[in-house]
Amino acid sequence: MIIVKKSGYLIFKNYKFKCAIGKNGIKKKVKEGDGVTPKGIFKLIKVYYRADKISNLKTNIKKIKINTNTAWCDDSKSKFYNKEIKLPSNYSYESFYRSDNIYDLIIVINYNINPILKKGGSAIFIHIAKKRYSPTQGCVAIKKSSLLLLLSKINQKTKLKIG
Repeated sequence: MIIVKKSGYLIFKNYKFKCAIGKNGIKKKVKEGDGVTPKGIFKLIKVYYRADKISNLKTNIKKIKINTNTAWCDDSKSKFYNKEIKLPSNYSYESFYRSDNIYDLIIVINYNINPILKKGGSAIFIHIAKKRYSPTQGCVAIKKSSLLLLLSKINQKTKLKIG
């Protein structure tokens, strides 16, 4: 079990990593855009990665390469809300191919996945933290080297407990 604490730490077995969480803390997520990291226990669904920046990714979780047109729909008006999409799109989305590198490596968790509740919140991931661990819009973010280490130690059965 991976545990994310309100104090800003992600813990897995004997590892403890500093992490960033949503700008409005950890609590029951109410709606899209509330800046909250959702409290609960979640499965790890899949990993997206930039093969041009991360070679030889070691993980037992399903891996998907990020292309320039890989994105995640965050528009509740779309039938693809809270799902991967290919660009271009007429709906609002988060592109995975970014210049700031925070989405070079992403673990998708099963928040609001099955069933998907419109406006219930989308794109809740574990991803790479910004340099000063600035708060996220609701994701959990850790240092790239920590995320790579974590991915080498976990598998599809590993759960994530937030809060």
